[in-house]
Amino acid sequence: MYKAKELDLGLPLLESALLSNAAHVDRAVDAVLQTNQRKIAFLGLAFKAGTDDLRESPQVQMIKRLLGEGRSVRIWDRHVSLGRLVGSNRQYIEEVIPHIGSLLSSEFEEVVHGAEVVLVATKIANNRLARCLRPDQIIIDLVNLDPARRPAVPGPYQGICW
Repeated sequence: MYKAKELDLGLPLLESALLSNAAHVDRAVDAVLQTNQRKIAFLGLAFKAGTDDLRESPQVQMIKRLLGEGRSVRIWDRHVSLGRLVGSNRQYIEEVIPHIGSLLSSEFEEVVHGAEVVLVATKIANNRLARCLRPDQIIIDLVNLDPARRPAVPGPYQGICW
C-alpha cells in the first residue's frame, strides 16, 4: 500500500482488506468487552502461526486496546519468546506494548487457568485446551477450532472472524 501510494495508484481490493481486517479486530475486542470480565488469556500472538513475527499482528492491536480498557492480559504463544525477538520485530513490540515481557508466559496451563476469557488465536493440539478449561470460562475462537473439539469445551463458546 505504501508503494502504491508513492506511485499514486489506487488498489481498492487491498484497501478493502485493510478495512475488513480492522473490522475483525473491532469485533473481537467488542466480544471480549461485552463479557464484562477482566482477566483475559491470549493463546497466540504472532501474525502467522509457526512464526514469531509480531508486526502487523491483529492480536497485538487487540491486546493494546484491551489493556487500555483496563483488562488484565496474559499471553501464550509457543513460537514467541521475548529473549529471541530481534531487530525490527523486537523494536515494534516494545514500542506498541512496552511491558510485553510481563504479559508473556511459556506456561500454557498457567495462562489458561488464570483467565475468565480465553481468546484462541492459534491452532492448539486437540485435547490441550479442553483439559485446561473450567465451565465458567468464556471461549472466543478466532481460528475456527476443529468442530470435533468444540463439544469438549465446557463453558460458553463464541466463534468469530472465520
